[in-house]
Amino acid sequence: MTTRDLDPLECLLAERACERLVLELVHRLDLGEPSTVCDLFTPDGVWEWPYDGRRIEGREALRAYFGSRPVDRLSRRMCTNILVTVDSPDTASATTYFATYRVDGYTEGTLVPSRLPANVGHYEDTFRRVDGTWLMATRRLVLPFGGPTERLEAPTGFPASM
Repeated sequence: MTTRDLDPLECLLAERACERLVLELVHRLDLGEPSTVCDLFTPDGVWEWPYDGRRIEGREALRAYFGSRPVDRLSRRMCTNILVTVDSPDTASATTYFATYRVDGYTEGTLVPSRLPANVGHYEDTFRRVDGTWLMATRRLVLPFGGPTERLEAPTGFPASM
């Protein structure tokens, strides 16, 4: 079966389901509970960062990794140009461009002055339909622009240990 043999409506639904996964993942990292990102992956799902050799494999490892995110981290990821390609009735791939704005040392309710993104690059994702549900199988982060996460100074009027 080729992708031309796929029903156009089924192809469109698959594309939208995969796009939704990309957006849900970003939402969970920035505004939700980061440790639940693992639920969007297949049980053997992988997230890798080739530029520094990191590779997290399996839901429990993903839960532990993203659950260990600093509690004072503020991040916002801007994702765009999500191009999903349906390869078969149960597999797809996508490329998504992103920019990540991120600081540590954030205090709830404070306004962080504008700054450049910490990272700019793209994700290369693969998806697999498991028991009728689309899940992320792999995420590879391609990072041509990146730097360390800035740590904000403690707000005035509060001890540095808070």
